Amino acid sequence: MFTKIEHIGIAVKDLQKSNELFSKLFGKDHYKIEKVESEHVSTSFFMLGDTKIELLEASSPDSAISKFIEKKGEGIHHIAYAVDNVVEEMKRLENEGFELLNKEPKKGADNKLICFLHPKSTNGILVELCQEIK
Repeated sequence: MFTKIEHIGIAVKDLQKSNELFSKLFGKDHYKIEKVESEHVSTSFFMLGDTKIELLEASSPDSAISKFIEKKGEGIHHIAYAVDNVVEEMKRLENEGFELLNKEPKKGADNKLICFLHPKSTNGILVELCQEIK
């Protein structure tokens, strides 16, 4: 079951410049920078109330972020939702007809297990499921 919006992912070309821009916009600094080698990205997180904003910069020309920016430009890449049990939620959603982009959860940024749903099964929105690793 979805419990809340965990974060909104924004694809950026230059993480350092974008950190400066969003720091000015939000009136606060990011709280964390992290590389996620499996996804070929560098991430930066801002906290706004209970919701996080994740900036994503490609660390490889083959990454999904690099391809996204090439096709659509910088901007909102995905919406992530917190779930209590990512494996159970993946099974439930697959049974409901949603297409999973990965069959097993992966380790993501910010101490999470993650899975993405294909945008063609969610009205064009890339949805990420996030479970806190305990």
